[in-house]
Amino acid sequence: MKTMFQCNYTELYLSFNDFHKVKAGDMPEYDEFCLLELKDGRHTAGKWHPNDYRNKKSISGVFGRGGFDTIEISEVSRWHSFDRYNLAECLKDESTKRINIGEWIEDSDKKAEFGGFYATAAGDFPKHEQYCLLILNDGRLAGGRWDQWRGKKGGQFIFASALSSFSMKEVWAWTPLSSDDIFEREEEREREKKREEELNRNPSADPEKFKYGTDINVYYKMALKKLRREYPWAKLAQMRKKTPYVIVPRHGLYIFGQDNGTFGDERVIREWTDGSTADEFVDFLCEYTKDAVKDSDPAEKFKLGMDIEVYLEQAYKNVKKDYHWLDKKTAEEYCQFAIKKVRGDWEFVRKYKGDKKYYVCDCASAERFIEIVEHDYQEAAIRSNPVVDEYKVSFGSIEIHGWYLEKYIIYKLRSGDYKVSVQAGDRVTGGSRDFFITPYCFEAKSYEEFLDRYLEIVPARSFGLGKDELLPDEKLKGFLGY
Repeated sequence: MKTMFQCNYTELYLSFNDFHKVKAGDMPEYDEFCLLELKDGRHTAGKWHPNDYRNKKSISGVFGRGGFDTIEISEVSRWHSFDRYNLAECLKDESTKRINIGEWIEDSDKKAEFGGFYATAAGDFPKHEQYCLLILNDGRLAGGRWDQWRGKKGGQFIFASALSSFSMKEVWAWTPLSSDDIFEREEEREREKKREEELNRNPSADPEKFKYGTDINVYYKMALKKLRREYPWAKLAQMRKKTPYVIVPRHGLYIFGQDNGTFGDERVIREWTDGSTADEFVDFLCEYTKDAVKDSDPAEKFKLGMDIEVYLEQAYKNVKKDYHWLDKKTAEEYCQFAIKKVRGDWEFVRKYKGDKKYYVCDCASAERFIEIVEHDYQEAAIRSNPVVDEYKVSFGSIEIHGWYLEKYIIYKLRSGDYKVSVQAGDRVTGGSRDFFITPYCFEAKSYEEFLDRYLEIVPARSFGLGKDELLPDEKLKGFLGY
């Protein structure tokens, strides 16, 4: 957002001359943005949130700075309003160097002055977590804590509630206010990061723990050799399916650690502490990766061969028995499957409609993969069969394992088949599931026998309604064709 301001922000000084002491009857309005002078002499800002907003004489409350970041009233010596002033007209004058906010006073102990302004538009940003005095593009004053975007240039000024922020484009100029605990913790973190980088420039290695050197591949290959005694098909790629271990420096010493990726801009490494020698670590790698290798036996995984169509045909035949309206085109449009080499090992992979790449299917056997395909084909079948009628089952207050039943609806589909949708929740969250009522249920001679079969699909212990509740429902009975 462009402004009409002509003065030079780098030469600008603001003098706050109208401070109010913290006392009954002279407090800010509810949610009023204020400059705060603390009892220790530091300056910050925040919005006034009294505990009783109806009592203007009350001095009980906090000044909010963002999320759970608050200043207790007991810490505040005096306050100065931001909301009652607008500097727009003064800032349009290119000769402006100093602005008095409130009637000018000479006594330096009664006022507070701030200069040294910067602008994000010029590429100048505060330090992460630094709390700043802000001049907005419309001439208003405010405060905010700088939230530096991770991994890219720029950020935003957080204020008041957790979701309230001033974007870079809303702020004309900023200058840091006093340091506080949050900023000091961030500064200490940065100092610690630099100390750690310095220590790790020339790390040393424990000769017992790193007897075979500091190349992690050497240890993986040694573990692979041992694993092949029991699992002759074992590969390094299979071992690395589990979160990999690496060798990295920490506090000036090499360590074995589990690589958990990055959080923010930092790599997250969980140090291995289950032993103290290289051979113990090799044995640990064998045990740690054994299940991934065991579940990658190609004789089990690809027992029907390497032609994906064989597996898909089997799954399609199985699903077609109940979902009689499903055709191959519908199934293939919903989800595509393949056998591809991924990071050195053959895998079953799939991608849904709209995906740009394939994702690995986590399965150890041909049977498990066929089950995965069946589930997706069932989903495709249900989605392609629109609802033509519905019956909302009535019920009272039903609690299931801490959740309350909210919806229980039987739907009739265009093909003449049925499905049921069940929804439950608590005070903060909820969930729903759909179940296809298989033709086997409708092969029952009586409605009572139908319910016996139906409740194997949607059991009362899990979803709240059982035979005692459903059997007397004559409308439901008729809706289902009995």
